Amino acid sequence: MPSTAKLPQPNSLEQLPIASSPDPTQLSNIKAQLDLVLLALEALAGIGSEAMLQAAEDLNLTEMVGDRVALWRLRQASPLRKGQGRKRMDVEEARSLVLICAHLAKQHQELVRRAVALLEQLTEQQRPPHQAALLGDYLDRFSNTYQERMEEGESANPDELTHLALKLLIDLLFYGSANGARRLWLALLDRTRS
Repeated sequence: MPSTAKLPQPNSLEQLPIASSPDPTQLSNIKAQLDLVLLALEALAGIGSEAMLQAAEDLNLTEMVGDRVALWRLRQASPLRKGQGRKRMDVEEARSLVLICAHLAKQHQELVRRAVALLEQLTEQQRPPHQAALLGDYLDRFSNTYQERMEEGESANPDELTHLALKLLIDLLFYGSANGARRLWLALLDRTRS
């Protein structure tokens, strides 16, 4: 007889475990990382707030991220951002953004795979990633947007920005997979403990 225990839906908050609530420092790091993942998606796939809000609607998360203002406030919660936005984000909002990131990464998985394959190819040939149009455009958009939005943006080292952008690109490959949201959530929790 099949079990009647309800399994978590693949795109639900229930699949993102919370053993204990992150402390304020952990939550601050989680906010920064989530904003960077969204920035990588923006730079690679050219998505904007409309796509993020559509993802929230697709995932029934409009209560958390219902309009541009709510989304802007959540993004401005990143400690890396310029300006005085909303400085707090609760765990449920963070988990909602994790689901949105994974959903968007999955939607653009073909593009992510193509970019990562190009990166591997160029790395094997010992050529710089900028030599491929797709990667060059991604790196330029990522760097320009980072410099425009982040507190230390204008003084950021270009090589470090390239390294960050490429690391995020590879991460997107995993976040767009079948258990991508869970992987992202666990990576965020793990990264903030160290």
